[in-house]
Amino acid sequence: MTPIDISHSEEIFTVSRLNREVRFILESNFPLLWIEGEISNFAAPNSGHWYFSLKDAGAQVRCAMFKPHNRKVDFVPKDGMHVMLKARISLYEGRGDFQLLAEHMEEMGVGKLRLAFEALKKRLAEAGLFDAVHKKILPPMPKMIGVITSPTGAAIRDILSVLKRRFPNIPVIVYPTLVQGSAAAANIVSAIQSANRHAVCDVLILSRGGGSLEDLWPFNEEIVAQAIFQSMLPIISGVGHEVDFTISDFVADQRAATPSAAAELVVPESGELLAALQQIQQRFIRQIQEKIQQIQLHLSWTDKHLQHQHPKRRLAEQSQHLDLCELTLVRLQNKLTQQYQANLKNSHIKLLSMAPLHKIRELHNQLIFESQTLQTLIKNALNHSQQQLINHAGKLDALSPLATLKRGFSIATKNQKVLHNAKEIKIGDEISVQLMEGNIDCVVTATN
Repeated sequence: MTPIDISHSEEIFTVSRLNREVRFILESNFPLLWIEGEISNFAAPNSGHWYFSLKDAGAQVRCAMFKPHNRKVDFVPKDGMHVMLKARISLYEGRGDFQLLAEHMEEMGVGKLRLAFEALKKRLAEAGLFDAVHKKILPPMPKMIGVITSPTGAAIRDILSVLKRRFPNIPVIVYPTLVQGSAAAANIVSAIQSANRHAVCDVLILSRGGGSLEDLWPFNEEIVAQAIFQSMLPIISGVGHEVDFTISDFVADQRAATPSAAAELVVPESGELLAALQQIQQRFIRQIQEKIQQIQLHLSWTDKHLQHQHPKRRLAEQSQHLDLCELTLVRLQNKLTQQYQANLKNSHIKLLSMAPLHKIRELHNQLIFESQTLQTLIKNALNHSQQQLINHAGKLDALSPLATLKRGFSIATKNQKVLHNAKEIKIGDEISVQLMEGNIDCVVTATN
């Protein structure tokens, strides 16, 4: 065999260099990509890294997911699980194994939903549904609040609790709807349209509690987004927890982190409003006092001016006129003071009527009245029943055999059977005679 001359041949690679070059080519020419498949041969050694294969019906590929990335995964992978990976293509130089380095992992169903979410979000944003120019302003003091949610969930309890604490006088209408499942989106749309059609609310809260992406999916449907966008009433979206974002949050006029936060956005704190009213009252009182002081100063100045202006020879002549002017000023002062006091009293009465304590007193008085009425009805019913019992007792006493015995009669019995006819006994029979007090045992000696 003739030896090969390699002195003029092409460059010779070592295995390490070859694997390193191939790895560089793979990693530099393929960006991060999404890939789906079924997990097999899953292993999680003490290092915290994950190693597994991803396969489909025709092929498989080795995968690695290092600890800094896999600790962000909120589930534990296992063999047979269908997942979606976001990974880089690479090569393990030590063995020359082609592999994927996973940076993100989702269960297959969640991955598809997330991709659909991002696609719809991008399309609606381009259509202008998220633009601030379309956002409606929330009313500072709504006369009525509508809540679109499940009537049995935790969200409605949280919302009503916050509204009762912050401003209990504002009425609330609940538009019950499904918030989970395939029929929920159409149900939510119907509730929004119904609230707009009735137009009795000033603002709507669209809400539900936390859950998985699948649970919150009705709030990511395009028909719900369009219904929110077309609503004439302003809508606050309070769906899920703080970390949850839905399409409804972006389309709504205001996004709240939680249902409770939505309730806090929709109404002011009654204590803050009461404090503002008290400031207005104090400012009004100061204005009245300043006006009175001005009148008093003017009166004093007028009095001094008149005293200096009139000569002594006209003082007696003008004294009556001066007294009249003084009385007129006093009357005007009193009248003005009474007007300001009446206005202040009316303002105070209005303020008290708006205070929750006034409403509580009214309800307490009503409760006392109802309690007294109930006690009277119960007493009358007891008296009526007692009188009926006395009447029935009297009738029963009149018909009682004991009443007959009291009149001197007796009852004769044979073998505990009451005797009515002398033919029922014969001479020698033993009978018992019941008197008013005691019994007599007798032997029959004759019958008539």
